[in-house]
Amino acid sequence: MQIHTNFTGGNIIIDKTEGNYIYVKPDLSDTTSNWFYWAFSVENAENETLTFHFEENKLGYFGPAISHDLETWSWLGQPDDENTFAYTFKKGENKVYFAHDMLYHPKRFHEFCNKHHIEVLEFCKSKKGDSVPYITFGEGDKTVILTARHHACEATGNYVLEGILENLIANPIEGLKFICVPFVDYDGVVNGDQGKNRIPHDHNRDYVPMEAPIHPETAKIRETLAQENMLFAFDFHSPYHKGDEHDTALIVQKVPEMIPRYQKFGSILESCVTPDAFQYYTKNDLAPGEKWNKAGTHAFATYAFSCKDTNLAFTLETPYFGTEDNQFTQERGIALGKAFANAIRAYYEEL
Repeated sequence: MQIHTNFTGGNIIIDKTEGNYIYVKPDLSDTTSNWFYWAFSVENAENETLTFHFEENKLGYFGPAISHDLETWSWLGQPDDENTFAYTFKKGENKVYFAHDMLYHPKRFHEFCNKHHIEVLEFCKSKKGDSVPYITFGEGDKTVILTARHHACEATGNYVLEGILENLIANPIEGLKFICVPFVDYDGVVNGDQGKNRIPHDHNRDYVPMEAPIHPETAKIRETLAQENMLFAFDFHSPYHKGDEHDTALIVQKVPEMIPRYQKFGSILESCVTPDAFQYYTKNDLAPGEKWNKAGTHAFATYAFSCKDTNLAFTLETPYFGTEDNQFTQERGIALGKAFANAIRAYYEEL
């Protein structure tokens, strides 16, 4: 039997093993705070029952996400103990992946683009020298930029982004050019890093005006924002682990003077959301200064809004788990993305 992280996004530390009872915790790497992301694979454990115990607050409401191929994910089910789950490996079940949430890997993005005949281009080189992917499509004198994974572990935003792309590629919006950077912290996504609160700061805090960026991806985004005739800038995140507002989809309203635009777009989005989608309600949006949403924080959305002619820029948070009556799944995240694309279309038509 082997427990390992030898795959894209793998992250775990084994503290100790007592028979088939295994104590594990996330590898925080250069994260400055106690975070919660983890993902590991178990091989060659058929016919065995293994129990995994975490330090506090590392499992979601529905237990771990489970996959046999890193492509299709489901929830294992609510564990009896909120910090422990067990799994019995069936005969022939030689490799199983377990994760904090439903992972979204660069391989899936490349396969999506191939299916839709979209060429994947190089946005820039990462710090480790890897090619950071992006795509561009549509024609027009106004540009929309779509980004995700400013924090490497926040995968739910990628499913929303995939739904947006699927809708817009099939139904282009006349007059708009789209640029999409799906993995801003590319090295972190590949390495299985948390990505949040990095030393000295993470990618989403690399947008300080008049200060040189330290990450090549954010440097390129800032250059793109300056060069393009930017109309909209949308960034897709996952929030904190779970609880209260972290169980809902919400728009983070950063700039007070933009509140009427946030509210208008949010109302349109709420009306576009279909029953099969992860549900979004404007009542859950966070106003500037509310809870953890500190007004004026240096972030992608505030920086993008400061650029010339940007009409609307914000982050959409999509939870890792949701709630019993509004549960996050891959399909429901994608359906929310399709609704978001329809909201872009309707909002643009009203301008």
